[in-house]
Amino acid sequence: MTEESGRPDRPPRKSTRKAAPRRAPAQKTNGATRRGSVPATDFTIDATSSNGTTPPMPNGSGPAAANGSAPIPADDRPAPLPPSVADQPGDVWDDRVAKGLAFLRRRLGGDYEVDEFGFDPELTDKVFLPLLRLLYRDWFRTEVFGVENLPANGSALVVGNHSGTVALDAIMLATAVNDRTPNRRHLRLLGADLVFRMPIVSELARKSGGTVACNPDAERLLSTGELVGVFPEGFKGVGKQYAQRYKLQRFGRGGFVSAALRTGTPIVPAAIVGAEEIYPMLADIKPLARLLGLPYFPVTPTFPWLGPLGMLPLPSKWLIEFSKPIPTTHLQDQADDPLVVFNLADQVRETIQQTLHTLLERRPDPFGR
Repeated sequence: MTEESGRPDRPPRKSTRKAAPRRAPAQKTNGATRRGSVPATDFTIDATSSNGTTPPMPNGSGPAAANGSAPIPADDRPAPLPPSVADQPGDVWDDRVAKGLAFLRRRLGGDYEVDEFGFDPELTDKVFLPLLRLLYRDWFRTEVFGVENLPANGSALVVGNHSGTVALDAIMLATAVNDRTPNRRHLRLLGADLVFRMPIVSELARKSGGTVACNPDAERLLSTGELVGVFPEGFKGVGKQYAQRYKLQRFGRGGFVSAALRTGTPIVPAAIVGAEEIYPMLADIKPLARLLGLPYFPVTPTFPWLGPLGMLPLPSKWLIEFSKPIPTTHLQDQADDPLVVFNLADQVRETIQQTLHTLLERRPDPFGR
């Protein structure tokens, strides 16, 4: 009680009036003054909510997480992952464009090398082979066996069967050699005279390492340690009809054997299954072939009926096998003996024919996986 009024003491009454919020300082935006806007950096959250509890921080680093679990110490949090190459597509494409421009600058400036046959290794590795691998891996789904029979270094004469109406088997064999050998070796193909009389095809053949199928050129390549590819059947093999598929034609006079004997080079037989089905030849229009100066004019299920689309090869399954090399050093002094040459050529032919039978049994479906 107070002495003056005689009334009991009462605690002082708390005021229920809320204090007016403090007005944010005025900000200038583009010369105009605007009140009530607060920069994001000045925005703070009261540590105590209306019910007296402490709310969690948005990143879970506050005193307690929303689910009541203990906060994650800052030292134990996983570090942010570094940006990967996939996250930076611009850098990848910039690098590719820079390399492409440097390649074009070199080519246009003549800063590249070719050998005496016109072979351009840089153009082959950067342009030709990447395009051919699309056919080799994705379209024909090629499987290769016996790569260990190819020498890692030094010369060898690779002899293959020829077929397919269009000689894609030759360039697929060259792609297989480059793709599967440890040193990415190039197969120097020997082609018919017709190939090097055609304006554009001749340039492409020379640039990719091909040359005319003659003994002097073959011997020069073999003597310098190159892998040389030859197809003794020639146009007789490429232009045979589908009913004769995988039946080897005559190997000619065996000139490839003479080149191998004179240089003491081993012969590696190569069997190719799959080329017979890409353009199945049903007929040969001989009068039209003579008129155009071609060895044959093919009629296939798609050509000439579909026009340019008929040149698209069918996606057959390819198998390529390299057999064990046949040595020739012990016969080097008999390179001019016709009997020795014939017997060795016949041995190579029989090896390829038997390997073809084995591969056909391994591949029952011509268009399977």
